[in-house]
Amino acid sequence: MQTPLPSALAFSNIALFLDFDGTLVPIASHPDAVTLPHRQRRLLSKLQTQLKGALAVISGRRLADLERLTAPLPLTLVGCHGAQRRDSDGTRHAERLESEATAYLGAVLAEFSQQHPGTVFEDKTYAFALHYRQAPQHERACRDTMTRLWQAYRDTYQLTEGKCLLELRHHTCHKGRAVQRLLDTPPFRRRIPLFIGDDRTDEDAFPVVNAHGGFSVRVGEAAQSQATYRLDSIEEVLSWLERQTRSMSP
Repeated sequence: MQTPLPSALAFSNIALFLDFDGTLVPIASHPDAVTLPHRQRRLLSKLQTQLKGALAVISGRRLADLERLTAPLPLTLVGCHGAQRRDSDGTRHAERLESEATAYLGAVLAEFSQQHPGTVFEDKTYAFALHYRQAPQHERACRDTMTRLWQAYRDTYQLTEGKCLLELRHHTCHKGRAVQRLLDTPPFRRRIPLFIGDDRTDEDAFPVVNAHGGFSVRVGEAAQSQATYRLDSIEEVLSWLERQTRSMSP
């Protein structure tokens, strides 16, 4: 059971990790419909300065999408659940992808989406997502197809479920490992981690944060979560972070 996050922390020594969709911005009917409003953009810029760069956005989105959405902010961005990263100085990192299954999976799921109007297929290179938010009548077909593909490639891919989506993730995609890598490098090193996320893949990061004596925060109700704390909505996330920036202002 998660408890409400304290209204104030010793925030200047925090390493802040934020999920994107469902945490900073509402989940849209289509991934391409999302924008980063001025309020969030201003907040991220201020946090980046006050935390001396110890801020990272960690998302299931492709790195290129995160760069487009947050430009021109010089943030540390982690895409594909950890398989891709851009440091605040522009340095890029990417996991090697040796699986021969990627072309096949992409082709099968692209064809599936064409045959099931309203579903949305995302090829993230390291992960393949099927969204059925706009076509709930196809949920069973999505589940059957993704389960069949996972059974064929379970040695390389993990099947996870999000909010009206199913995703096959390459084993290199893991937000917990992404957080650990960042905590091993400056400017995140020797800081207390705080991770805020709203979905199943964020659960991978919470145990790592807890092991470092940090603050793991689930957004919204979750019957089963490894997060220690909760915030009830995106508005609460933004308001809470804004209070921290005011507390650090001179």
